[in-house]
Amino acid sequence: MTNTKHFLQFLMLMSIVYSGTVSEVSADDKSLSTGFQLQDIEGDHLDVTYNGKPVGRYMYDLDLSSDEKRHETYKPFLHVMNPTGEAPITKGAGGQFTHHRGIFRGWAKLKLNNEQYDTWHMKKVVQKHVRFTGNQSNAEEAAFTSVILYRTDDGKALFEEDRTMSFKTPPQGGFAMIDVTSIVKARQGKLTLDGDPEHAGLQFRPANEVEKSKTRYCFPKENADPKKDRDYPWVAESFVVEGKQYNVIYLNHPENTKGAIFSAYRDYGRFGAWFKTDIPEGASDTTQVRFVITEGEMPTPEFIQQQYNTYTGSDAPVPSVTIQ
Repeated sequence: MTNTKHFLQFLMLMSIVYSGTVSEVSADDKSLSTGFQLQDIEGDHLDVTYNGKPVGRYMYDLDLSSDEKRHETYKPFLHVMNPTGEAPITKGAGGQFTHHRGIFRGWAKLKLNNEQYDTWHMKKVVQKHVRFTGNQSNAEEAAFTSVILYRTDDGKALFEEDRTMSFKTPPQGGFAMIDVTSIVKARQGKLTLDGDPEHAGLQFRPANEVEKSKTRYCFPKENADPKKDRDYPWVAESFVVEGKQYNVIYLNHPENTKGAIFSAYRDYGRFGAWFKTDIPEGASDTTQVRFVITEGEMPTPEFIQQQYNTYTGSDAPVPSVTIQ
């Protein structure tokens, strides 16, 4: 009788312990769905999630097994996901201008020791993701650095880029905020990062399904002419994909190289800043851009300027604007 009583007490105790364990696992599972997380699908892509939903996908696979695979993977780029995390609002390989992909970087007339290479259209060159460094995630931020080797198809190294992408808690009214810091290192000789506003720089490309007639741009100047003006502190774009309107604010950090010209007028939505940069051998150049992304009506100039001031520590007033 005593043994039976003790056995029943043991079962009750184990039941309590087991119930507590289930509660702890459930609590842990819940914690994993809040804040930012990184998930690396090794050799293919890295996902960034926020509160359990994908917000970004960094595509870094390089497959040279066939011409088709090379074309699909010749440059790493960042997809931005829609607010539900179900699909990207950015473009990948294929479609109109296949070399335009998400948030990407390149130069059509890059020169190494005065020899020219096309790292925009990727003619006989590739951008090879070598490794990740500094991967971290917490409640407020997820960040990672992709070390990228630019090289020719036959293996000649041109230069390295450290491309850091930091996802931060978006402002109220936004669903993504991404800081991109690109450090280009001239280790193989003197570099000239050259091209033109259409074919060089750090740029953003919406999905191929964009409704072209609804694409608009907002400039921080009255009577703006992006083909002539220089060094806009910011430009905003509004575009429609699958019936939903999205807005991308491109914040041009004041420490970036001066003389920046924005390509921001194409109806298919590719836009960004370009500036020519000379980098002596052994030196480096840093470019910093913040992307703030919202859904719905184009943000007000007040909201956009507030984002710029927060990013740069500025107190600049709200400018007159031009919407085209």
